[in-house]
Amino acid sequence: METEGLEWLLVPVQQLVSWGAAGAMVFGGVVPYVPQYRDIRRTQNAEGFSTYVCLVLLVANILRILFWFGRRFESPLLWQSIIMIITMLLMLKLCTEVRVSNELNIKRRSFADFDLNYFWHWSKFTDYVQCVLTFTGVTGYITYLCLDSSLFVETLGFLAVFTEAMLGVPQLYRNYRNRSTEGMSVKMVLMWTSGDTFKTVYFILNQAPFQFSICGLLQVFVDIAILLQVYLYSSYPQKPMSHPVHPASAKAL
Repeated sequence: METEGLEWLLVPVQQLVSWGAAGAMVFGGVVPYVPQYRDIRRTQNAEGFSTYVCLVLLVANILRILFWFGRRFESPLLWQSIIMIITMLLMLKLCTEVRVSNELNIKRRSFADFDLNYFWHWSKFTDYVQCVLTFTGVTGYITYLCLDSSLFVETLGFLAVFTEAMLGVPQLYRNYRNRSTEGMSVKMVLMWTSGDTFKTVYFILNQAPFQFSICGLLQVFVDIAILLQVYLYSSYPQKPMSHPVHPASAKAL
């Protein structure tokens, strides 16, 4: 009798925990960017944040959505990708507006120029949207043609999560080159670390495709490396690396 009573209580509790975990997966990934977005908006300075982080996440989540058509995984992971794409577009919009307003160079660059020196360093947000739509269209068409190939589908899944695992690398390199983490939100990186740890555990417990778990662990290691940079450069200030100025300039990152 007591066992039946406990089961009656445990079932809704387990359901609530399941819903909570799913909600954390869907929205938890975008939370780290809230403090960074607010810092950029408040200071009107986007130099400390690498917009290549947005590029990495856009590519990774577009590929993950395409992977879903070949191998269905849990819906919270699918919704997480959709929410993340929207968030990265909002981050790009803000960073582009702030950067252009602070630039002295009046010459404008666009996606249609097809100038690799200025790739992902365009003057209008619409150029980034055009690039994202072009990438989505091309990869979507290739995926449609190759959906019957299990090798292609599994490779697509690996590329999606491996690209996402490289999320922190642009920021890691930017910090290394500047010998500083100034302008980067430490709260964002702390949230990256906690979120990636939770996400990796979620992948393992829910038996997600093995690519997800492996690359989740890689993400955690990169996050820890960035946190080590925060400690190193704050405790032992260093001079920025000297590097030649070229057309793309440091702002390309």
